[in-house]
Amino acid sequence: MKEVLLCKYGELILKGANRSYFENLLIKELRTRVKRAGDFDVTYAQSTIYIEPKNEDCDLELALEYAKKVFGIVSIDRAVVVEKDIDAIKAAAKEYLPQFLVGARTFKADARRSDKSFPLKSPELMREVGGAVLEACPRLKVDVNNPEVTVRVEIRERGAYIHAGGIKGAGGMPLGSSGKGLLLLSGGIDSPVAGYMIAKRGVTLEALHFESFPYTSERAKEKVMELARLLCEYTTHIKLHVISLTHIQEELRRACDEDYFTLLLRRYMMTLAERVARRNHCHALITGESLAQVASQTMKAIEATDNAVNMPVYRPCIGLDKEEIVSIARKIGTFETSILPYEDCCTVFTPRHPKTRPELENVLAEEAKLDFAALCDEAYDTLNTYNIRIED
Repeated sequence: MKEVLLCKYGELILKGANRSYFENLLIKELRTRVKRAGDFDVTYAQSTIYIEPKNEDCDLELALEYAKKVFGIVSIDRAVVVEKDIDAIKAAAKEYLPQFLVGARTFKADARRSDKSFPLKSPELMREVGGAVLEACPRLKVDVNNPEVTVRVEIRERGAYIHAGGIKGAGGMPLGSSGKGLLLLSGGIDSPVAGYMIAKRGVTLEALHFESFPYTSERAKEKVMELARLLCEYTTHIKLHVISLTHIQEELRRACDEDYFTLLLRRYMMTLAERVARRNHCHALITGESLAQVASQTMKAIEATDNAVNMPVYRPCIGLDKEEIVSIARKIGTFETSILPYEDCCTVFTPRHPKTRPELENVLAEEAKLDFAALCDEAYDTLNTYNIRIED
C-alpha cells in the first residue's frame, strides 16, 4: 500500500481571486521543508496538498514532522491511497486502520465523496468501511456521537484515501504572504514568541539582537543564535543582525538621569532597529512587549518609545499575560533556551526606580544631553550579520 500525506488548509480558501498566490507560496514552502526527508512530489488539488514519496528511501514520518511546522496548513492526514473500488477500499481499511485504533474502545466511520461518479453514496460507503473495521477489530463499538477515533475514506479524483485521526498543523498564513518584518530578538521568553506569532500571520522574519560586551558574554549571543535556529523550524531562514550598545549604555550612565535610563536605551534600540529594517526592506518592527509586564512596557513608556521611529511597531504579545506567553514558548520549543542564565543588554545598568509614566518632553530633554545621531552612527558601525537556516 502506498502512504501519502494530505495537507488541508483553512482560511486560504477564502482568498478568492488571490487564492493561487497563497497556494503557490504554501507549495513552495512545503517543497523546501520535506525535501530534507527524501524525494517527494508536492502537488495540490481540491483544497488539499498531496505529499507523495517517489521512492522507498523517503521518510514519510520525518516529512510529517516538517509539514506540521509549515504555516498555512491546518491539519495533516497520514493516509493510504488505493484504487476507487469498494473491495480494495475494504481490504485496505482492514489492513491499514487497526494501527490507529490500538487502545480505543469506540469509533465511527466517515466518508466524503468528491468524485460523484463513484457508485456508492457517502452513507453506504461509511457502512461498508465501518463493517470492515469491525471485522478487523471486533472488540470495538460504534459511537457516532462521541467516538474516540474517527476513520475516514475520501473518494477523490486521484483515488480513494483512507486515514484515521488527523494531526493538527501550524495554521495561519503561508510564510511571505504578509511581507517582511524585523524582530527585536532578546534572550528572553517573550520575543521568540512574538516572532512565532507574527510569522504565523505570513510575515517573513529578520532579527536584530543588541549585545553589550563585555557586560554581556559570548554565551549570551550564542543563546540568541540558538533561539533564532529554533524559530527557523517555522521560518526556514532568519538573517540575524547584531549591534553593540556598550558605548551608548556607558554614555547614558555618565550623562543622564538614572530613572530614564531604560526608556532612553529603548529609544536608541528602536532607532537603530528602524535603520536596519529599512536597509533590509522590512516593513515593520516586531517586539515581545506585553502591556504593563515591566516598567518599560506601560502605555506611557511605549508611547515614548514609539516616538523614536517612523514605521509600524507590531507587538503580538501585547495582550497576553506571562503564563500565556510561557505556554506558547513551551509549545514552540524556545522556553528552555530562553531561561538559560545568560544576561542580555537590558539587564545592564538597570535603574533602581525606572520611570513608568514618563512625559515625552522630559524624555527628550534627557536624550538631548547626548549626541543621539552620532551615538547611533557609531553603534550601527558595529553591526554583524549571521545567516541562520533550518538545517544549521
